[in-house]
Amino acid sequence: MRLWVRNNSLSLVFLLLFFVALVGQSFAGHRVFNEDQLQHGGETVSYARYLVSSHFGSAVLENWQSEYLQFALFILATVWLIQRGSNESKPPDDAGRESDRRQLVGPHAQENSPRLARLEGWGRRVYENSLIIVMAAIFFAAWFGQSVTAWTEYSKEQEEHGEPAVSWLGYLDRADFWEKTLQNWQSEFLAVGTMAVFTIYLRQRGSPESKPVGAPHDQTGTSG
Repeated sequence: MRLWVRNNSLSLVFLLLFFVALVGQSFAGHRVFNEDQLQHGGETVSYARYLVSSHFGSAVLENWQSEYLQFALFILATVWLIQRGSNESKPPDDAGRESDRRQLVGPHAQENSPRLARLEGWGRRVYENSLIIVMAAIFFAAWFGQSVTAWTEYSKEQEEHGEPAVSWLGYLDRADFWEKTLQNWQSEFLAVGTMAVFTIYLRQRGSPESKPVGAPHDQTGTSG
């Protein structure tokens, strides 16, 4: 058990941090929601009811969709795009999908390679793109969930102010939706771009996200 925890400590720690942060957000959000309800003469809700509310759902999914968009775009972009000197980039000569020999697929698969890497045709095509497929699917699912929950919240506010309701498609054309969406996207794009540049010049000894401390600045795609 101790060995299993050690071998999976990175994912376990971040999953724990995720649940702690999510629970903390739910308690804080519940308090904010009820305070807002009291200020506007509405009824407060229980914690359990708040967890299935569009207010909580929209707040959670707003961040999820932007995070998975960041990863999906970064995974796809780094197939072809290069940042010389960055640890987040492949060496310039490796740009592109690379050869079957380099990717260990088909007749070049090793004895312990995944079974799907040995296949030909659509099965391998799906597997060799499975990371971007799953990341993109989670992004679109979270984006759709965010749009529906945010639309529900918006419609509720419209009703409270005596304004006409709008359809889901109508809401997607509103500035309210895109303001909430783009404020997350821009921060993710900035974080990825700066990370790619920072790893050219800055170091963290022992981290695979950094080059070796003594590596030259123009060395690309190596880990410490």
